[in-house]
Amino acid sequence: MFTLLTSAAAIALGAAFATAPRDRFETEIFIAAPPETVWSLLTDPAEHAGWNPMMRSVEGQFRPGQRVCLRMVTPSGREMAFRPLVLVADPGRRLRWRGRLGLPRLFDGEHYFHLIAEHGGTRLVHGERFRGLLVWFIDVQQFRPGFEAANEGLRHRAQSQHPGDANAGTTSSHAKPIAAA
Repeated sequence: MFTLLTSAAAIALGAAFATAPRDRFETEIFIAAPPETVWSLLTDPAEHAGWNPMMRSVEGQFRPGQRVCLRMVTPSGREMAFRPLVLVADPGRRLRWRGRLGLPRLFDGEHYFHLIAEHGGTRLVHGERFRGLLVWFIDVQQFRPGFEAANEGLRHRAQSQHPGDANAGTTSSHAKPIAAA
């Protein structure tokens, strides 16, 4: 009887992990600086704490297959560190990493930045896709204000390096809601 219950529990847990819920959001902002400038700020670990109010420090290099150590502040004010795996680092175009809380599909986040050359500047699309059992219990939208603040900080930092471009194009930040995937 114990083996039957253990097997049933294992199957139920496996099914829960396999069908774990998903959620996501995306933000975007125009930065009046070229993608190369934005990219250099995104991929320089020493720069992150200067423009990203959520980030305390970054260690490592943003190269596919490498892990970086991110020390950040959560929306509740708690500090935490994690070591996401860099999935994509396409210079001047895309940066993407996946972080996990414990086991796969417990709470996974795939964080991304897309840089699009536009009107002499950069359209930055910044978001995250979440998947895992804890998505049932965590409101991932609580992270959106931190992403928007990081976008504004990055815009300010990049444009201060290109002051002649600061008035070019649209400089408003806005977030676009995305339905859960």
